[in-house]
Parts: sequence; structure tokens; C-alpha cells
Amino acid sequence: MIVDYQDNDFKYFMQDTSYAYLGARYSYAEIMEQEMVSFKYKCIVEHYILKDTDPETTLESQLYYMTPDQFSYRTYTKLKAKVKVSMMVQKKNIFGRQKIAYENKVMKLEELAGMNLAKKKQCGMIIQELILSKLAIMAFSV
Repeated sequence: MIVDYQDNDFKYFMQDTSYAYLGARYSYAEIMEQEMVSFKYKCIVEHYILKDTDPETTLESQLYYMTPDQFSYRTYTKLKAKVKVSMMVQKKNIFGRQKIAYENKVMKLEELAGMNLAKKKQCGMIIQELILSKLAIMAFSV
């Protein structure tokens, strides 16, 4: 049996006092099976997100192709969602030469969904995690 551990590097659920962090490689079906994921978030996924999303869709894929007209976009904006991404940027080194580096950035969902697909592909964007406000999850009515 061959196990791909690299894919599991971005499958996690963590939380602190203010935020819940979900690894972007999780599919919604896997999220629903995880016992560490909060019950309230699972209810939100079941009742709102899965209305326009296939359960086998990963968070990474959905967030990358998300548009403001989707119902799941409106749901995530109510949850004050942010997305941690890794983007390719060009920097100059001390000798003035151009070099390409990856930079991590936390973006609001509105900013990510507002980018066109060509720009996302051009900068080699990789979605790493979804960050949700625990206060917004608590205030969300199911």
C-alpha cells in the first residue's frame, strides 16, 4: 500500500481563541467525517455550503474558483472567512537581479474572489488554508 503523506500536510483542523483553521486539501466529505471539526461548522457546511458544492470538492478547489455570485461565497463572507495563500513574486536581490520567490499572504475572501482566474494562474497561487472567525461561527444561525 502506497500512502501519499504530502497530501496530508494540508489536511488539518486547528483553533485558537479567535479563529478556526482548516487545511485546504480537505474535501467537504472528509470535513464531515472529522471528529475534531466543530459541530456548528459541520451544520453550516451541510445546510448552506453543500447547496451549490459537490461533497468531493476540496476547499482549495472551491476557494480558487469561487465567484461572488455563489451561495457558498455569501455564506463564507458571513463567517468572516480569510484565506492563506502562497503566491509567486519577483524580487530583486542585493545585486539588482530579478529572482522569483514565494510569499505567504492572508487575504480576505472578497479579495480572493475578486481576482480574475488569469491573475491567479499568472502568480502561481496556491491556497493553503481557510481561516474562519469563531465569533462569526457562533453568531451564525443554522
